[in-house]
Amino acid sequence: MEQNPKIDIENKEQNQVIKHLGNPKNTLEIIKKYNFSIQKKFGQNFLIDGNVVEKIVREAGVTKDDFVLEIGPGIGTMTQILCEQAREVVAVEIDTKLIPILKETLSGYDNVLVINEDVLKLDINQLAKERNGGKPIKVVANLPYYITTPIIMGLFESHVPLESITIMVQKEVADRMQVGPGTKDYGALSLAVQYYAEPQIILKVPANCFMPRPNVDSAVIKLTTHPKTPVDVDNEKLMFKIIRASFNQRRKTLANGLNNRAEIELSKEIIQESIEEMQLSASIRGEALTLKQFAELSNIINAKLSVQ
Repeated sequence: MEQNPKIDIENKEQNQVIKHLGNPKNTLEIIKKYNFSIQKKFGQNFLIDGNVVEKIVREAGVTKDDFVLEIGPGIGTMTQILCEQAREVVAVEIDTKLIPILKETLSGYDNVLVINEDVLKLDINQLAKERNGGKPIKVVANLPYYITTPIIMGLFESHVPLESITIMVQKEVADRMQVGPGTKDYGALSLAVQYYAEPQIILKVPANCFMPRPNVDSAVIKLTTHPKTPVDVDNEKLMFKIIRASFNQRRKTLANGLNNRAEIELSKEIIQESIEEMQLSASIRGEALTLKQFAELSNIINAKLSVQ
C-alpha cells in the first residue's frame, strides 16, 4: 500500500462542531470556499439530502465493528456519517482537487483515511488484509454512473472479502441487477450480480436530491454476498464468457450467439451437442436461461473441452 498516496486528516479538538454536508447550505458553502468546479468526467453528483445519506448508512448495517470502504466520497457528505457509525473508514477519491476539501470536512474524525487513487487500480484485497485482518468488509458508495459496472464486477471478480456492497446507482441499472429471465432488463449484469450476491433495492432517490441535478433518477441497492455461490460451476471464467456471448446480440439464438464470438472458441458441434444434452430448443435465446441453466451449460461444455 506504500505506493498509494494516503491523506492524513488533521484532526481538531474533539468538541469541534461538525458541519454536516447533507445540508445543501453547507455543501454550497464548502464548494464556493474552494472554488471547486464539478467534473463531468468523474460523474460527480453530490448528495444534498441528509435523510437519504443517513438511510443509506443505516440500510448498509454499518456498526462500530465494521471496516468500511467508500468509493468516491466527493466532498465527504456520506463519509461523515460513515465515520460516526463505523470503526474505520477508508475513502478512495480519484479527483485530486477534492482532497483539500476532504481534509477540512473530515477533520473532526480520527477514524478515516483518504486515498487519492483510481479504485480500479487499487489492491483492495491488500487493503482489507492490512486494515481489517482479511475479514469481510462493507463497501458503501455513491458511484459515478459511467463506471458502475466495472467497479462492481472488479470487486466481485477479484474475490475481495466482502460482506455487502450498498451503492447508489442509476435506477435502471439497479433494476437490471435484480431481474430474472424473460425480461427486457435481464442480461449479463443480472446474472453476474446474482451469482455473487443477493440484490435488494432499498431506496429510490429522485434527481432533486443531488447537486448538480442528474438527468435520471437513482436507486440504492444492497448486494449481500452469498456465503456460498448458489450454483456449482467447474469453470467460472468459461461460464461468464458464455453468458456475455449469449447477450451480446440479444436477437440471436443461444447457439448463434456462441458461434459468433471469437473468445469462446467452441466448435458448432460442441455448442449444438451441449444445448441438446440440456434438452433445450435449438431456437432458444440466452435471455431465457436461468443462472442455474447457464452453470449447467458451462459444466457440460467444460467437460467436453477437457477430453478433446
